Amino acid sequence: MASGFFALLDDIVTLTKLAASSLDDVAAQALTAGKKTAGIVIDDAAVTPRYVVGSAAQRELPIIAKIAWGSLKNKTLYLLPGALALSAFAPWGITPLLMAGGAFLCFEGYEKVHHLRHPQPAKATVATGPVDEGKTVANAIRTDFILSAEIMALTLASVTAPSLLGKAAVMGVVGLLVTGAVYGVVALIVKADDAGLYLARVGRLAVTRSLGVGIVRAMPVLLKTLSFVGMLAMLWVGGGIILHGMEEYGLGAIPHAIHGFASRVGAAVGPASGAVTWLVDASAAGVLGLAIGWVVARVAALFAPAGAH
Repeated sequence: MASGFFALLDDIVTLTKLAASSLDDVAAQALTAGKKTAGIVIDDAAVTPRYVVGSAAQRELPIIAKIAWGSLKNKTLYLLPGALALSAFAPWGITPLLMAGGAFLCFEGYEKVHHLRHPQPAKATVATGPVDEGKTVANAIRTDFILSAEIMALTLASVTAPSLLGKAAVMGVVGLLVTGAVYGVVALIVKADDAGLYLARVGRLAVTRSLGVGIVRAMPVLLKTLSFVGMLAMLWVGGGIILHGMEEYGLGAIPHAIHGFASRVGAAVGPASGAVTWLVDASAAGVLGLAIGWVVARVAALFAPAGAH
C-alpha cells in the first residue's frame, strides 16, 4: 500500500516536471517569436494613438480598451485557428503568405518614406461634431487585423512545437503579450499629456511643475520618433521576411551573400561584432524592403482607379 502511494507521488512529480518543462518551452518559443514581430509591434504602437485624436479625455482609455479587446479577438478567435488550420492542412501556404505580408509591410514602409520626402500640404479641417466612437473603434480593429495577421503568421513560422496544442499555446501567449504590450504603451502615451498638464498646473514643487512641462513638450517628439522607428522596422522586417522566403525556395544566394558580408564587417570590429553584424543585416534587409515597397507601389498604381491618389 505504501509503495503504491509513493509510486503515485513519483508519477505526480514526473508529470509536474514535464508540465514545467513544457511551460518553459512555450515561454522560450514565445519570446523568440516575439522578437521577430518587434517591428510590427512598434508600428502598431505608433499608429494606434491617432484613433483617439479628437475624443473627449474621459473617453480615451475606454476607446483604447475597446480596440485592445477587438485586437485580442482578432488574434485568438480568428487568426489563431486559421493559422493552425493552415499549418495542419496546407503548410506549403505559410511561406507565400508570409512573403505576401512582408511585401505589404515593405509597401507600408515605402509609403511612409515617400510621405516624409514629399509631405502633403496641410488641409483645412472643418469641425464635424463629436467623434463617432463606434466607427473609430471599427476602423482601428480593421487596421489591427492586418498587423495581427502578420504577427501570428510570423509566430507560426518560428514555432518548433510538434503538436497543434503546443503551437496554439505559443501563439496564444504571443497574442496576449503583444496585445497587452501594444495597448498598454498606447494608453501611457495617450494619457501622458494629461499627466504632464496636471503636474504642470498643480505640482507643489517647482521641479514637479518643470517635469510636467517637460512631459508635455516631449510627447510630440516621442510620437514622431516612435513613428520613424516603426517605419524603419517595417522595412527591415518586411525585407527580412522576403529574404527568408527566398531561402525557403532555394534562392539563397542573395541572403547568404548579405549575411556573409555582414559577418565579415562584424568580425572586423571585434567586441561589437554581434551588434554590427545585426545592423548590417538589418540595413540590407531595409534597403531591399524599400525597393520591394517601391515595386509594390508602382504595381498598385497601375490598378488604382482613375483620379485616385
